[in-house]
Amino acid sequence: MTASPGIGTLRPASPDLLRSVFRQHAAGVAVITAAGERPVGFTATSLNSVAAEPPLISFGVGSGSSSWPVIAEAEHIGVHILGEHQQELAATFARSGADRFAPPTEWRTGPEGVPVLDGVLAWLVCRVVARVPAGDHRIVVAQAVVGDPAGAGRPLIYHQGRFNALRD
Repeated sequence: MTASPGIGTLRPASPDLLRSVFRQHAAGVAVITAAGERPVGFTATSLNSVAAEPPLISFGVGSGSSSWPVIAEAEHIGVHILGEHQQELAATFARSGADRFAPPTEWRTGPEGVPVLDGVLAWLVCRVVARVPAGDHRIVVAQAVVGDPAGAGRPLIYHQGRFNALRD
């Protein structure tokens, strides 16, 4: 493809193009959890506020991920907003094959039996209202039931393939 004035070389749409473009998009970091035979969880940068009335959120989850079978059946999920001090926690929940709930991860069983992580900036327990197929992922829409916004600190950000802190 050719370049337009002020634009670099255009590339056809592909998974690599999408990943390259979204490396430029800074996103907050969350961990999604659910209770199954064993608790499951994963790091998500796709968390969105969908509506205030009713209070709805959404996130994407790979249908091939180890967490998906539990998320696919869960009535409730936990949403945890991570702070800049939690880079290692974010990495643990992003790592395949890790025992994500083993020490040093600190957590407890929260409302609706959902695993709730300690020390986060904020958390919600949400009731799942929809699971929408989207390519090799599912978009989960959930309604907030209960939560706590009172954690201290600054948010963890994901940008250029790395966890980062906000700069002043």
